[in-house]
Amino acid sequence: MAETSQSVKSDALEPDSRELRSLSPLARIVRLLPVYGVPVLTIILIILFSVLLPSTFPTWTNARLTMSNQAVTALLALAVMVPMVAGKIDISIGYGVVLWEVLAISLQTQHAVPWPLMVVIVLCGGMLLGVINALLVELARIDAFIATLGTGTVIYSLALWYTNGQQVIGQLPPSFLQLANASIFGIPAPAVYVLVISILMWLALDHLPIGRSLYAVGANPEAARLNGINTRKHIIYAFMFSGGLAALAGVVLASKLRIGQIGVGLDYLLPALVAAFLGSTTIKPGRVNVWGTVIAIVILAVGISGLQQLGGAFWVEPLFNGLTLLIAIGIAGVAGRRRAAARRMAPPPPTQPPPVQPPPG
Repeated sequence: MAETSQSVKSDALEPDSRELRSLSPLARIVRLLPVYGVPVLTIILIILFSVLLPSTFPTWTNARLTMSNQAVTALLALAVMVPMVAGKIDISIGYGVVLWEVLAISLQTQHAVPWPLMVVIVLCGGMLLGVINALLVELARIDAFIATLGTGTVIYSLALWYTNGQQVIGQLPPSFLQLANASIFGIPAPAVYVLVISILMWLALDHLPIGRSLYAVGANPEAARLNGINTRKHIIYAFMFSGGLAALAGVVLASKLRIGQIGVGLDYLLPALVAAFLGSTTIKPGRVNVWGTVIAIVILAVGISGLQQLGGAFWVEPLFNGLTLLIAIGIAGVAGRRRAAARRMAPPPPTQPPPVQPPPG
């Protein structure tokens, strides 16, 4: 795996310490700007809105509300990020969260299923959807965007059929409602879930063989296969994790809303995609990464919260998300071209000289 790890590390565009030491202070700032530009912009936005809205924006109440409101989006962004690491995309998460949210409510209110068992059922359903997506992509050779859009539309239709287009309402146990409404050390519980999952994903993707293999598959599937990586198995893992995490987001959303609504899940799809694409432009530019995605969620949350408090109309949020997505894809495309150019200019790896044969006799 040493060769794979090295090739994956070179996919990112962040400078190393040796390069930075050779630059002047100004050149160092310019070189680091693509890496940390989004976090810096986030801090600037926080300062700006704090100055413009001193009585409402820089408050712990606003921070708690923002973390609670953005937790589902963050979970879905992390979910869509994993297939992107492997070079695929999962559109079905935005549709799946609708079914999982409705199912989380109806299993408890209409079928008397205890909520811990309900969570297991919903998570298994999400992972099963991930397997179906992976099989369509890998065995049927359908483009991932088309395949997951198709399965997403199908399960959204199932949600419509199951609910007959109506809200699902009933008495829910208080312990289930605490999943989204409790606080841990003063921090909303959903935000803690996001932090814990982010840390686990960072450890897996950046420090474990499965993460290095997923990055290798995403960078060059054929080269990964020649290096002994089972590309099909890792793509199945990626879609399974994506489906399971989207199902968890559905459970958290059900606990937050307390009713099953078929019209809420699709609102989270675009922000999740925006965060995943924007996350690939920061921290490790040119490579999808966990902390870049988390920072992208923060800047989206800060921007939308500030604009809404300034009196932005109801259409400000989708406009902000759409423009940010276009900018993120553009930056990601530039980073990808820079990465490809860096690969072409890199010197070939040294070859080992053939062993010296002893003279005969």
